[in-house]
Amino acid sequence: MSHRPRTRTVLSCGLLLVPLAVSTAACGGSASEPLSANPYDAGDQITANTPDGKQKADPDKPIEVSVKDDDARITDVTATDSTGRFVRGELSADGRHWRTTVPLAAGTRYTVRVSTEEDDGTPGRKTLVVHTTDADGQLTATFGPESGEYGVGQPVTAELSRPITDPKARAIVESALKVDSMPRVEGAWHWVDDKKLHFRPKVYWPAHATISVHSNLTGLKIAKGLYGGPSKPVRLTTGDRLEAITDASAHQMTVLRNGTSINTIPVTTGKPGFSTRNGVKVILGKESFVRMRSSTVGIAAGSSDSYDLPVYWATRVTWSGEYVHAAPWSVGSQGAANVSHGCTGMSTGNAQWFFNTVRVGDIVKVINSSGDTMTPFDNGFGDWNMPWKEWRAGSALKNASSTTGAAERQQDPGSDARLRPKI
Repeated sequence: MSHRPRTRTVLSCGLLLVPLAVSTAACGGSASEPLSANPYDAGDQITANTPDGKQKADPDKPIEVSVKDDDARITDVTATDSTGRFVRGELSADGRHWRTTVPLAAGTRYTVRVSTEEDDGTPGRKTLVVHTTDADGQLTATFGPESGEYGVGQPVTAELSRPITDPKARAIVESALKVDSMPRVEGAWHWVDDKKLHFRPKVYWPAHATISVHSNLTGLKIAKGLYGGPSKPVRLTTGDRLEAITDASAHQMTVLRNGTSINTIPVTTGKPGFSTRNGVKVILGKESFVRMRSSTVGIAAGSSDSYDLPVYWATRVTWSGEYVHAAPWSVGSQGAANVSHGCTGMSTGNAQWFFNTVRVGDIVKVINSSGDTMTPFDNGFGDWNMPWKEWRAGSALKNASSTTGAAERQQDPGSDARLRPKI
């Protein structure tokens, strides 16, 4: 063997005439005793399944370490990843074999420190550095909305870089998407489709909450050949709880701040055939001026319902073009009749006040309309119209306790016909 020779010095503790201090030193051993010796390099004793030289290890396989000599055993193994986190492993009963027991990450450096001991107590030590191969594919998440202040109705979204269909892979991904809020609330992710998730609390976010969204996907094995990559975190805050409740049959909007009414506004909503959608909507954006043309929502030019109007103080609530906006042409009907093509119209002064009072993420709820109920995902954020039990059923972690959550990055409207306004 290549380590130092095993020489032993016999020391006596039985001479009573020797001073106590000297006797104690003698009984403690000397530098030649195994227990006081510096550990030798046990490299010749240790075998591992890790590639030599510049070759990298397969992250789908565990790191395994063994001792070759019959008169030696492994006493301790410490394995850490590149961030210093410990990696769990197990040592065989005879002390001759050790292996990792948790999945390894792709593209990661692991440091494995092995301690050994021979039959006579001589200690040895060896440090191995293992680099795992990079993943063939990488999954990242884009969180939304962008960091900033929002209303208490704003969901959090995660857009994945590739579709995930396998239930087990979905559970791995979802468990790595973290949403923390202060104060804490009950909430859950819901898979909208194979690439998109939304997170919302059971009820609205608390006023003046802080919401942090981040991913633990980096290096995580999701499926064969697919590992997680880095994702940019977002930090959201909420303001006051602003709710605008429109009673279509009473032709009136009541605006509440933290549960207290701060304004009552006469309005007009959709007329028969163009009824405004019922249910909870979330403000998507605000535009001080919009040119609204009926042709963009399928109404033929020149028909009795066609229009081409400059519209001011427009607050968007659906991607298909439903707004709360100034409608000076219908002031005579506001508070008395529904004459719009689906939007909620009010006087210019009231619309400007509403525009300046609300923020993206605030709640607009319509009741007592003959229209359909706002759908959850395909026309804005109708997430709150889905019952909580059904929402939880859309999680890949159905049996796990609920946690806290957030919403997705909104796309640039561009020239998509879904984004055309209507009045």
